[in-house]
Amino acid sequence: MLKLLRIFFIAVLMLCFLISCRHRRQESQAVLKTASVPPGKKQKKMPAPAPSRENTLKENLGLSAREINQSRLYSFVMDWYGTPYKYGGCQQSGVDCSCFAGLLCEKVYGMKLPRRTEDIFKSCDHFSVKEAREGDLLFFRIGGKTISHVAVYLKNDWFVHASTSRGVMVNSLSEAYYKKYFFCAGRLKEA
Repeated sequence: MLKLLRIFFIAVLMLCFLISCRHRRQESQAVLKTASVPPGKKQKKMPAPAPSRENTLKENLGLSAREINQSRLYSFVMDWYGTPYKYGGCQQSGVDCSCFAGLLCEKVYGMKLPRRTEDIFKSCDHFSVKEAREGDLLFFRIGGKTISHVAVYLKNDWFVHASTSRGVMVNSLSEAYYKKYFFCAGRLKEA
């Protein structure tokens, strides 16, 4: 009798386990399909799909597709947009901020920049962002007292840069993070 009771108990446990697993799988599939939220839990806001490169430039900068295609600057930005960040990298497989700024300035404006961010900073005249023009450089102090990040100014406080988290992208100086660390704008000193 004890042996039968043990077998029955094990069978009940196995049945409960199988039902539980099947229920969890169905529940997770339902959540994925409908993004429904189990009772008592708050719904998490799903991130919006990342805007396309062209849409980013059109929406944020008010540019038309024609303006983007006819501009050396914006065509360059489109070609490099989304390139992953790689410290010391200088290719479309991975690039850091100073190399990206240097490549952009060389290809678009014919200006040769030093390779390192702090050397770029030293070779520039500095001024406020209110005086910045398209193609000027923006300098940031992130996590210290030295200049550690460089970007290229576009217009209306928007800039392009190689972000350590998301690679080459367009951001605004009005974003809290960049507002906090922005130091100054700059332009290469005339020789």
